Amino acid sequence: LKPPQISLNMRLLLLFALVALSQSFLFAPPRIQRSVASSKSLHKPLTAPHIILPSSRQSFVLYANDFYAQLGVSRSASEGEIKSGFRKMARKWHPDVNPSDEAKEEFQKISRAYEVLSDPSMRQRYDQFGEAGVSTSAAGGGGYGGPGMEVDLGDIFDSFFGGGGGGRGPGAGRQRQRGPVAGDDLRFDLEVDFQTAVFGGEEKVRIRHLEKCETCTGSGVKPGSQVRTCGTCGGTGVVMAVTRTPLGNFQTQQTCTSCRGTGQTVDEYCGTCSGQGLVQKTKQVKISIPAGVEDGNKLRVRGEGDAGPKGGPSGDLYIFLKVKPDKRFRREGPEIYSDVTVSYVDAILGASVKVPVVDGEVEIKIPPGTQPKQVMRIKGKGAPRLGNAQQRGDHYVTVNIEIPKTISDKEKALVESLRDLKK
Repeated sequence: LKPPQISLNMRLLLLFALVALSQSFLFAPPRIQRSVASSKSLHKPLTAPHIILPSSRQSFVLYANDFYAQLGVSRSASEGEIKSGFRKMARKWHPDVNPSDEAKEEFQKISRAYEVLSDPSMRQRYDQFGEAGVSTSAAGGGGYGGPGMEVDLGDIFDSFFGGGGGGRGPGAGRQRQRGPVAGDDLRFDLEVDFQTAVFGGEEKVRIRHLEKCETCTGSGVKPGSQVRTCGTCGGTGVVMAVTRTPLGNFQTQQTCTSCRGTGQTVDEYCGTCSGQGLVQKTKQVKISIPAGVEDGNKLRVRGEGDAGPKGGPSGDLYIFLKVKPDKRFRREGPEIYSDVTVSYVDAILGASVKVPVVDGEVEIKIPPGTQPKQVMRIKGKGAPRLGNAQQRGDHYVTVNIEIPKTISDKEKALVESLRDLKK
């Protein structure tokens, strides 16, 4: 089988996309969700950081049809020049005048070009976004728009990193960003003792997180200051650069540097938060530890992460638990394991001994003839099951038999007598 052939246009398109991807990562490094510090926590870097892609989006539009070129006018042409250009082209391609096969198609193209360029609002959208800005087709190939292709790098990022959906086209990226944006989640590593992990309890932790600025109520604007539409981008938050190539117009969309992508300019920002709408504060949070948690479990405290920008909801605080070991017990889920040591005489004759359990002590009977490493079960004395504290596991006791290294003459005589009886 021969490998599929890739056209020159597609190769160039892939090259443009790769260049844009490399520039995006070189000049806009990702932000990683942070871990809050505290004297009670063991701080480690996040094992699975959450990557937040930079807000700057780039869109590349390649299209074969240039409306200005179809009417034979420049991009700075006046309304009268556009009308004159349309009349000249109409006399050339009107089907009643030109009987050729391509006349009808060419006349439809120039009619579509005049329809767009004669309308000031549609012309502005076309100058800013290209053909896709005035067409309902995402690729710009439907209707009179002619063949074309749009590659939105934001959609590529979303497909790899799980971004939200939405329609394609130059406005799709901004539509996905509309609405309140949630703040970052935070991580706190908390060490609890063995008893707290088994039976639950409360812990207090001190965290530093971002809260909404009380001076500007999260807007970032100084009270009384005016907010205006950005004159650079016209309120869209993006600016466009158009370069002519043999394949058509190469159009780049970038975040407006004047308004930082907001589409608005502010006379004076809030001095308390430096226009961010957020301030960092220290807070003590009470954590309820449920019974039955284990080492490595995570608890979520809703709304105690960083506050979202522009009044967005706060993220969550994730508590990563580390349980201190207890030298008396070993634990596997709800089951508890421990050891007890008895003398060889008690192992032979049997005895009653007290063994520690997680909630005190219990007395167990060592049956006569108990063997080394024999395991005895104490039912219902294990740890509570997570999510059902009324149901507990079992406690398993491993019996170790102590064999003395030295014995008295009397003990030796008794043991020898016992041996003689066995013969």
